[in-house]
Amino acid sequence: MEKKTTNKILIASLIGSSIEWFDYFLYGTVAALVFNEVFFHSEDPTIGLLLAYASFALAFFIRPLGGIIFSHIGDRIGRKKTLVLTLSLMGGSTVLMGFLPTYESIGVAAPILLIILRLVQGIGLGGEWGGALLLAVEYAPKEKRGLFGSIPQMGVTIGMLLGTLALSIMTLLPNETFMTWGWRIPFILSALLVIFGLWIRKGIDETPSFKKAQEKGEIAKIPFFETMRTHWKEVLIAIGAKVVETAPFYIFGTFIVSYATTQLGFSRTITLTAVTVATIVTSILIPVMGSLSDKIGRKKLYIAGTILMALYAFPYFWLLHQNSAVLLIIATIIGLGIIWAPITAVLGTMFSEIFKSNVRYTGISLGYQIGAAVAGGTAPLVATALLAAYNNSYVPVALYIILTSIISLIAVAAVRDRNNEELDKIDVILKNDNKELTL
Repeated sequence: MEKKTTNKILIASLIGSSIEWFDYFLYGTVAALVFNEVFFHSEDPTIGLLLAYASFALAFFIRPLGGIIFSHIGDRIGRKKTLVLTLSLMGGSTVLMGFLPTYESIGVAAPILLIILRLVQGIGLGGEWGGALLLAVEYAPKEKRGLFGSIPQMGVTIGMLLGTLALSIMTLLPNETFMTWGWRIPFILSALLVIFGLWIRKGIDETPSFKKAQEKGEIAKIPFFETMRTHWKEVLIAIGAKVVETAPFYIFGTFIVSYATTQLGFSRTITLTAVTVATIVTSILIPVMGSLSDKIGRKKLYIAGTILMALYAFPYFWLLHQNSAVLLIIATIIGLGIIWAPITAVLGTMFSEIFKSNVRYTGISLGYQIGAAVAGGTAPLVATALLAAYNNSYVPVALYIILTSIISLIAVAAVRDRNNEELDKIDVILKNDNKELTL
């Protein structure tokens, strides 16, 4: 494959993922700063925040449905067409959020409209990740599959970085101005990013793995049923593995925004700066970790990151409670920037390597999106509820992080590393003996 084609594939995979996550994290951050007041108005600030986080969590529960819908298209018709649909859905709903009237203007219709758009976001993202990942992984040479698979994962942090930077600039406005229209600007301007993303993806061909499945006549009639019949164990493994990648991430990147500002007295600017710096560090480390996994294996890196995550849970909150802006930034860099990087860098590639090509889109999407629904969208909600239930003690939240680590370690215990093996060798393995793969 020519270098020009390789670069185009990786850019197409990265740009779409970045845009999707920019839209998504924009909502998560604004939910903590704005939506709890302008859409979910309540006399009790905690109730308003819980309702805002509940709306954030809703999209995670709809994401598996989006995964099923678009992975069906992806495994039946192709990866490329699916990615155009998901990007359009996600981008359109985000732009419309920027124009929504508030609760003060139209009453209860405001949060209802916001939630509908949020659900559309979730459906779009449910299908986007799997397609973006497979675009990279299924084109990758076997000795660089870890690196290629880590590129779309960078979209998570780059999207978050773009969203955080946009809001950081907007928060420099007077508070009243920010709450009135300043928060809307990043949502509306995301239309430009979506147009750019669709343009980049124009001309990308279908992946070699999908073409081979078509040539062999191995396209599943109903990929969801085929996946649940032949790969249900792998789906469970992927769900469990996703837990530690997603719950701590939303605690370090989203929950921290409200926790540091309302409980610890940090300014919004300092808190968002901490998240911004950490995401820059992560974005740099993710491809480094992906490349390292090609040498030492995906599983080893994942386990190392997961163990460090469990060990860091209590020190993280201890650092936050020193009431130092410097330590807030350091704590966020260690958790979100360094420890989380190896986990997320290898996750997508590891998922891809345990599913057969004709159900790979469906399998990885189900595992990823169900795992995200179980642990990701609920993480800020659970953490806030734990604080309220235990007199603002961070101990239950730290224990929650440790629990996610344990669940994921158990889940990946049966997975074996497949670095430097042909990706579609799994088709032969599964045809001969399904147990040879992971269990």
